[in-house]
Amino acid sequence: MPAILTSRLSDAAALPKVDQDLRSLMDAFAEVLGDIGEHGVATRLPWPREGDTLVTVDVERVNEWPEDPADPLAERCVEARSIAFQLLHQAEENALAQSRRRVESEGSLEADSGSWEYVLSRLARDGWTPAEIADALGTVRVEPVLTAHPTEAKRSSVLHHHRAIYRLLVDNENTMWTPGERAALRDETKAGLERLWRTGEILLEKPTVQGELGIVLYFLGEMFPQTLPWLDRRLETAWRRVGFDPALLRDPTHRPRVTFGNWVGGDRDGHPLVTPEITAWTLEQLATTALDNLRDRLGKLAAGLSLTTSRQAVPPALTTRLTRMAQALGDDAQAALERNRGEPWRQMVNLMIAALPTPSGPVAPGRYRRPRELLADLELLGDTLSAIGARRLADRDVGAVHAMVRTFGFHLASLDIRQNSAFHDRAVAQLLVAGGLDGAGFADWDEDRRLALLETELRSPRPFMHDGTRAGPEAASVLGCLRVVARRIQERGPDGLGALIVSMTRGLSDLLAVYLLGREAGLLTYPDGVACCPLPVVPLFETIEDLQHSAGILDAFLSHPVTRASLEQQRRDAGGSAPRQQVMIGYSDSGKDGGLVASQWGLYRAQADMIAVAERHGVRLRFFHGRGGTISRGSGPTHRFVRAQPPGAIDGEFRLTEQGETISQKYANVVTAAYNLELLTAGALNATLRGRRAGRNGHALAPVMERLAADSRARYRSLLEAEGFMDFYAQATPIDVIESSRIGSRPARRTGQRTLQDLRAIPWVFAWSQSRFLVSAWFGVGSALIGLRDDDPDAFERLAACKRATEWPPLHYLISNAATAWATADPRIMRRYAGLVEDEALRDRLMDLILDEYERTRVALEAIYEGPLSETRPRVHRVLSLRAPALAPIHARQVQILDRWRRLRADGKEYEADRWLPSLLQTVNAIAAGLGATG
Repeated sequence: MPAILTSRLSDAAALPKVDQDLRSLMDAFAEVLGDIGEHGVATRLPWPREGDTLVTVDVERVNEWPEDPADPLAERCVEARSIAFQLLHQAEENALAQSRRRVESEGSLEADSGSWEYVLSRLARDGWTPAEIADALGTVRVEPVLTAHPTEAKRSSVLHHHRAIYRLLVDNENTMWTPGERAALRDETKAGLERLWRTGEILLEKPTVQGELGIVLYFLGEMFPQTLPWLDRRLETAWRRVGFDPALLRDPTHRPRVTFGNWVGGDRDGHPLVTPEITAWTLEQLATTALDNLRDRLGKLAAGLSLTTSRQAVPPALTTRLTRMAQALGDDAQAALERNRGEPWRQMVNLMIAALPTPSGPVAPGRYRRPRELLADLELLGDTLSAIGARRLADRDVGAVHAMVRTFGFHLASLDIRQNSAFHDRAVAQLLVAGGLDGAGFADWDEDRRLALLETELRSPRPFMHDGTRAGPEAASVLGCLRVVARRIQERGPDGLGALIVSMTRGLSDLLAVYLLGREAGLLTYPDGVACCPLPVVPLFETIEDLQHSAGILDAFLSHPVTRASLEQQRRDAGGSAPRQQVMIGYSDSGKDGGLVASQWGLYRAQADMIAVAERHGVRLRFFHGRGGTISRGSGPTHRFVRAQPPGAIDGEFRLTEQGETISQKYANVVTAAYNLELLTAGALNATLRGRRAGRNGHALAPVMERLAADSRARYRSLLEAEGFMDFYAQATPIDVIESSRIGSRPARRTGQRTLQDLRAIPWVFAWSQSRFLVSAWFGVGSALIGLRDDDPDAFERLAACKRATEWPPLHYLISNAATAWATADPRIMRRYAGLVEDEALRDRLMDLILDEYERTRVALEAIYEGPLSETRPRVHRVLSLRAPALAPIHARQVQILDRWRRLRADGKEYEADRWLPSLLQTVNAIAAGLGATG
């Protein structure tokens, strides 16, 4: 989703700036193309000028491409448009950033929904005191989890070039440049554009997990350390502007905590390349980056703390600690002490550097084993500075390093381990057989029989087999990974390890099976005769049916003695006041399974039910939101998404995935990254405080939402279950091209079967987006709403009035997202792709069904918005209409080549067909760039 759609500032303040920056970038791009002899491409760039205005209608001269698909000019035009869409995104991003800065300079950001100033001012208005808000801030922990699902269609080198061009765009905002300096900036921009053009966007080889981790490490190791100080300053500025006492923020326990998670190298669900060796290597790479950054930051701290004993007395606590550290480190301490004689604070930091551990293996004597040990020394350093009156140095210099350690520790990001419950079933079956038991059919046993075996086995620490015995491929894979985890915990504790996540959790046995596998790998302990796991075992509820059963499964899980013992151990290790259970909820598969309304309402209701269960058990829940980059997979404006959660769902802690292209869209530049993290942290604070006061009785429109969810799901399933649907989908979308692409290391299907159930939600959505159907984001909405209007006009009007007044955030979020998705769909382009369906009767039957629902959705949404969406939602219309004419010829070319490619493959001419694949992938990249999302 383009960033311009997510900010309330964009209407009046940002849109003129978009035109200005886009004109500048496109002029520079056209000059570059002309200079290197690409005149035919230069004259076909989108958004040509007429005077000083960008033309946003379909202009024949720029869309007159060669009819022959083999003409190289047409392919180069596609690539140029892909770049042009990225430049448009950068112009929008910069316009929003500059708009926010201008508004803040001129007055207040209180109008920027979701910002710190907006949230703090409204909390104060609604009766919370600054002290209460500061106390709540200390409970807020936000954790974006970076993933490398196959949704990023751009090469890493291309991402680097785009970031460089954006930085030049921001540099150009400096009003102090001389004409010569400004000309130099423009020349550098043109050089960046030439690099981009000459690089090309097609991935020549399928990415490796190592390559994907390299991209993630850039954000974790470079971008986020630069961003977090900006986030702190934005909070401090907003705090002062609303009139709160700055002294309240000096206490680190009054600051929100931002940490990061990572799935690359740990997410094993349907990913055969994530081996135990890859997981071990990933942990080492994360630790290496974190420790290198920390060593560098401590070195700079030491250089600044050159306070001498001749100018101030040394507090005894510092002297005592220096002596003890030197004794513990032995010979390693000598160089640190001798280098800066008479500068004890500097010596202390030198010893801290010497005490940092190595990235892997057992920790040497005298070295820090856990980050909290370094934090204790930093707090001592700050306290002794404050004791001599140097509080400013304590707050600014030491405080910055303290914040860095709190965020990144020695591990940079927590690595989750995810695997599918069906894979675990096969592993358990193999272990049972290897142990001489009748367990080959474990996966097919009923729940009672499965639980009986698991309960019996978990009472004993005895493993099924000795180390080295190979029970089978699934067992070897799972146990190999868990042994890596167990060894890591033994050597340096659980820091840097996230959760053991079970995809497709269907019952209690799926979770207890992880405990059993953990026992086999040496991960479980039996301190009081009861099995205990040091890492949280986390259910992932994904389908509509699983969400409906989630509260019952969670209740049984929290009642189990192994879970209770494990949560207590995890609480003690984390120093928490109450046990906390994490639960992951999936937006992708629930959307694929039931459509938009059933998914979003099912997720809302499941969270509310699970909150009630956790409260009965005295456990706090930490929901982990598995969102993707499109509306079908849970995407939408961040501040609205946070508000749309049920009361109590965000009780301080908030975890969510950031997938594929959304990472670069949100976090590739410091100002934008700080703003997106601000939306998460400020939103979490707001939800935490308001959730603690809110009741749990539910909204008056909840019964209406139940009906809409059921009706929309029935309509949506009628499409998916229609005769011939998979044939229609396979031919009317480029799903076969996506499965042949090289945009992710993970296979598009879990097991390789060509069924709807086996197809991952990401390529499912990606294909619908490419062909502009987007059915999973709106199909069924219209029929459900019109059925409500016809059967219960009063209920429909209450719902419409509630949406117009934005009184209930879940409803507002749902309807707004459906309207945006409907507007992004395009019947003219749908028909082009449907023309590829060979069975004319099938094509007509399903297109009639889709277009009928499209019209119903238009009628229903216009009744709610009280007018045409192009008029009642002008910003969305403007953003989409700017992109539509530029996308049209790319869609036409994709359809043309797709038809030829498929015919060649059908005739057995694979070699000739393969020659067309790069051209097809180029159209995929360009359309994804134009829409701002893939899967």
